[in-house]
Amino acid sequence: MSLWGRIFAAGYDHFMSAPEKATLGPHREALIPKAAGEVLEIGGGTGANLPFYGAAVEALTVTEPEAPMARRLQRHVDERRPGTIVLAAPAEDLPFEDSSFDVAVSTLVLCTVEDQPRTLRELRRVLRPGGRLLFLEHVRSDDPRLARWQDRLHGLQLRFGHGCHCNRPTLETMRAAGFQTVELERDTLRKAPPIVRPLIVGVAESGPAP
Repeated sequence: MSLWGRIFAAGYDHFMSAPEKATLGPHREALIPKAAGEVLEIGGGTGANLPFYGAAVEALTVTEPEAPMARRLQRHVDERRPGTIVLAAPAEDLPFEDSSFDVAVSTLVLCTVEDQPRTLRELRRVLRPGGRLLFLEHVRSDDPRLARWQDRLHGLQLRFGHGCHCNRPTLETMRAAGFQTVELERDTLRKAPPIVRPLIVGVAESGPAP
């Protein structure tokens, strides 16, 4: 893990505090309680979703591939939701059998995975037929002018955002992977730079694995 990776993990909760309060927190509060049964969360970060999982969750597994984040995640799991399984695994190569989970959760993760289409195929694989993906992601803007700025500043965001791609057409890639959106809300991520403000929140359903 690079020095910047350790610094990024140490400061993540601090520099995300304003967007969390303004936009992300209310969306998590509305979205995450929809999880039920056996649940997988990818890229759990420092555990921002943990307080919102309800009693309908029978078992919770959270993956986080970066060690500095995973250490903070484990501390928060111990404090907020003991019994949660934390695994160091990339979203592109999930160590689970087919049809293992009822629900998958991805919040601010599909922007940073190295291979977004493969990640979504993996999520579809490990979900049971009819399983749901709960998502909260910033995406490529529908406004052509802002989208051009996302393209221009992509390199800077990739570097200083620790692998964050600000211009991914995530919703389209999700649908191409076999997910059908059943709930979708578009919003603006307030208290954040303009290139990462376009936001999608919702629920998608998985069909049978191809």
